[in-house]
Amino acid sequence: MKSFRLFLVSLCLLGNCEGFTSPKSNFARKSVLLMADEPVEEKKETTLDRITGPKLFKTVTNWNGIHSVPLVPLRIMTGLLMIHHGSEGGFGPANFGTPEFQGFLDFIMKPYFGFLPGPPAVWAAIHDYIEFFGGAFFAIGFLTRPAALSLLLTMMSAVYFHLSAVGSQGFPLGHVQNYSYDFEEPMLYSLIFLMFWFNGAGPLSVDSIIYNQISTEKEEGGGEDTQ
Repeated sequence: MKSFRLFLVSLCLLGNCEGFTSPKSNFARKSVLLMADEPVEEKKETTLDRITGPKLFKTVTNWNGIHSVPLVPLRIMTGLLMIHHGSEGGFGPANFGTPEFQGFLDFIMKPYFGFLPGPPAVWAAIHDYIEFFGGAFFAIGFLTRPAALSLLLTMMSAVYFHLSAVGSQGFPLGHVQNYSYDFEEPMLYSLIFLMFWFNGAGPLSVDSIIYNQISTEKEEGGGEDTQ
């Protein structure tokens, strides 16, 4: 009998026998269980949290929506700068007979690109046409990938010219006197064109309008794929 009483007391102490516990104890137990079942409200993320929290190290994997906004001024300004590059010596490209076009021909095309077949003047004109019209297409986002690829080739040619003319000038850590680092600008342009060649025009572009009209593809979520 004594052993049986000890057994019952042990069950009560472990909380497995509600019949031998007080109503007050049962109420406390049930309150704890109800509190555990209630959903915990998550703290709203602030801008400071995004700057200093784990998202500081997060890489964006989807460039749609708000993440695509910086691509618009980048594409437009890069295209406008290319138009300016391609219109040396006049309003449009390939201004034959002007000092600017002739200087480009005599000091760049003939000494550094003389290995190309055909007259150097033809290649100089092609260079200007690509930068002028390719830059215009790139700015409005029309045929962006072909334009980006063409402009990428011209910029890589410019990198070759500057490295051939003055070298790397101590890049990346060294420094030289009378430095200009002329190869850095076309190198950055090349990387921009490479990115748009891979990814397309982005929002606010003629390409995105055409794609939305002719595409039959669907997004993974079942909606229409919009660029």
